[in-house]
Amino acid sequence: MTKRKARQKSGYLGHRSHGRGNVKNRRGSGNRGGRGMAGICKHKNSWAAKYAPGYFGKTGFKRPVEKKEVVVINLYEINQRAALNQLENKAGKYHFDFDGKVLGTGEVTVPLVIRAASWSKNVEKKLGAAGGQISAIEAKAVAQKPAPAKQPPVAKQPAKS
Repeated sequence: MTKRKARQKSGYLGHRSHGRGNVKNRRGSGNRGGRGMAGICKHKNSWAAKYAPGYFGKTGFKRPVEKKEVVVINLYEINQRAALNQLENKAGKYHFDFDGKVLGTGEVTVPLVIRAASWSKNVEKKLGAAGGQISAIEAKAVAQKPAPAKQPPVAKQPAKS
């Protein structure tokens, strides 16, 4: 089968400026008044007023948030304390109270009864396999600051003339 011949590329053939206006245009960035946002507060000020109205001036400030440090302890540390008889032993189980987070690193060789503020998922599995358990400790009541007392308004003194 015969192949059709592709058409000759005819775009802008015979046109001096190829759709770019005057021949003097497109000579570097000088024709557009600088690159990017150059001249935004000088010769491109009217452009900024129309297309970038919030460019000048200051905006708000976001106060940085303080991260609360969480006190953590690992299972192997609790197990080590139990092995050294540093924990209270009731009915063959060692009891441990902790106001923080218990992490599941390490092995448990003795039955532990732990009361903690929070714990990871592996802690429940490891304690259950060793014959222990974990429960949530009661949250401490957060003391609220009393509202500041309102001061009476100060009388304005008459202006001296």
